[in-house]
Amino acid sequence: MRLLLATLTPLLGLFIWRSRYTFFYNILTKMDLPDGYYYEGEVTSHCHPMNSAPNLSFKYCEDASFWDHYDADGKLEERRVVVSCDSGRREWNTVMGPLLDPVPRGSLWIYSPISGETAHLTLENFPAEHTFHPLGVEIYPSYSGNASYMYVVNHAAKKTVIEQFRVSPSSSVAKHIRTLSHPFFVASNALALTSPTSFYVTNDHVFTKRLPYVGAVLPMVETILGIPLSFAGHVIINPDETAEAAVLSHNVVAPFVAFSNGLSISPSGLELAIASTSIGTVYFYSRNTSTNALTFSTSVQLPFPPDNVKYDHDGNLVVSGHPHFPTLLQLVAGKVDIAPSWVVSISRIEGAVTAEYDLNAPLSASTIVPSPANHTVQTLFQSNGKIFTSSTSGLIDTLSENLYVTGLYAEDGAIICHP
Repeated sequence: MRLLLATLTPLLGLFIWRSRYTFFYNILTKMDLPDGYYYEGEVTSHCHPMNSAPNLSFKYCEDASFWDHYDADGKLEERRVVVSCDSGRREWNTVMGPLLDPVPRGSLWIYSPISGETAHLTLENFPAEHTFHPLGVEIYPSYSGNASYMYVVNHAAKKTVIEQFRVSPSSSVAKHIRTLSHPFFVASNALALTSPTSFYVTNDHVFTKRLPYVGAVLPMVETILGIPLSFAGHVIINPDETAEAAVLSHNVVAPFVAFSNGLSISPSGLELAIASTSIGTVYFYSRNTSTNALTFSTSVQLPFPPDNVKYDHDGNLVVSGHPHFPTLLQLVAGKVDIAPSWVVSISRIEGAVTAEYDLNAPLSASTIVPSPANHTVQTLFQSNGKIFTSSTSGLIDTLSENLYVTGLYAEDGAIICHP
């Protein structure tokens, strides 16, 4: 027993030290955030709901990703946005609970910045007996109007799987190809494609809410203490859609991450970023494009626990997250109606780093965390929840200059902010 205590005590101290900013600023302290702030202008006149025609299914949206459309000459014509939503999240959430009713299905949506319309994707050939609770979603670019493979993490009733669909730019139908399953899909969360038939995937916990008896306690312990048990893997699937063995390989490429959440590949393909939610940090890895192996390079501390991360096409990383974890838990439990939102952009810089940065935001990141080495952080959007609640994903479209933000428990699902 003494040996066990002698081993666990310094480990516990290390975990708490690594999470010190998150503990103090995001758990013990409730930040004084504005009703709403948008870095390009007054928030109420520049930001509006993504879905102009209200739909009861378009709410509680977790992830959003770009679907790029190129012409025959390789010119980018349009950058659509695919969004995953789950109006039944208050009854079924395998990350935060509860696990009450998995039957009502979530939904997928496509937004076109050209038409300004949001279309519901009809699931074709999706097995009637399957439940559907989408989280991370990624779709391969379309070239000359061809159909694209789309992958969606599904926190289904019995276990977490990844669904493969085919989507055509000319229709609002997602044709189900197959369900991907693997022993390492323990708590899959976010995806980043490396080809039409391969991708990185994070697994946010080892201990999940699905576990009998201990499921109500161990996942929260893993989260709060920042125990680095989760991981990211690289998956290659069989290009033969009818093959019995769908998953050809799964290699763990980023082990020992505390609550690995969102991940994204840089436009160059040479860098990958992973959000470590528990310790309020984004890890950056150098990527071998031939083997998909990762090598840790650096990290950036953020003023909030990051959720999803998305590179823009200029190589800046857009990160969205939750500034106050207790309020988010109260929102999940139905005790409050809103929770804060914060979206930032991380940019690599050369030369000296100043102690003060992000000075235009109502609440500057520099008042909470020290300046990161070789990077700078800029606030794109802030809200105490009144303008927009529980932000999970942020996207910057360098083509239209739009900022897209999704909300885990936002009644209007997602918003668009125009310059």
